[in-house]
Amino acid sequence: MFDKIKKYYEQGFWTLDMVRNAVKKRKITAAEFLEITGIKYS
Repeated sequence: MFDKIKKYYEQGFWTLDMVRNAVKKRKITAAEFLEITGIKYS
């Protein structure tokens, strides 16, 4: 899931909130959120 979410975020198909929601749903980790967005998950 990480690669797919990262690609969608970089291409503008996913918003920051959508990526944050993926952490809540345990599709990616908080560390992966940081790697994708450059922002610490909180």
